[in-house]
Amino acid sequence: MDLKEIEKQTRIDIIDVIEKSNIKSGQIFVLGLSSSEVNGGVIGKNSSAEIGQVIVGTIYDELSKRNIFLAVQACEHLNRALLVEREVAEKFNLEEVSVIPALHAGGSGQVAAFKLFNDPVEVEHVKAFAGIDIGDTSIGMHVKHVQIPIRPVLKEIGAAHVTALTSRPKLIGGERAQY
Repeated sequence: MDLKEIEKQTRIDIIDVIEKSNIKSGQIFVLGLSSSEVNGGVIGKNSSAEIGQVIVGTIYDELSKRNIFLAVQACEHLNRALLVEREVAEKFNLEEVSVIPALHAGGSGQVAAFKLFNDPVEVEHVKAFAGIDIGDTSIGMHVKHVQIPIRPVLKEIGAAHVTALTSRPKLIGGERAQY
């Protein structure tokens, strides 16, 4: 797998999703990642620490430039908990859980984020404004309602299918309501 190409594809898609989502400074962005899928394998069967480092590092770089917080979703072995900076957990009053991610229990994205973040903590849930899903990991449970699909400019990173979500406030009221 060509890591330079993975980085290039990731940068193209993350910038596109940031722009299309209208996410703002100080909001949370969630990443779901299957390095197995990026590598051409089946989710959970061929994890790559190197791919995780490239993708998480690239996304973290682009989000940090905009003061957007990254939450990295774990696999089902950690109940899809999220790794965030302690600052984020405290700011958003997120419930911390006790676990340290591993390549096959948490995934390559979480392992990469654990090394990259200044003070990483696992939390049970977030309500992110937007997110990107690389490898069909199902990030929807961590994006606020109402969710709006985004079609990233690149449909694949490596061999992994890519989707994205943003959100908007709920429309409430009846026929007299104005938006």
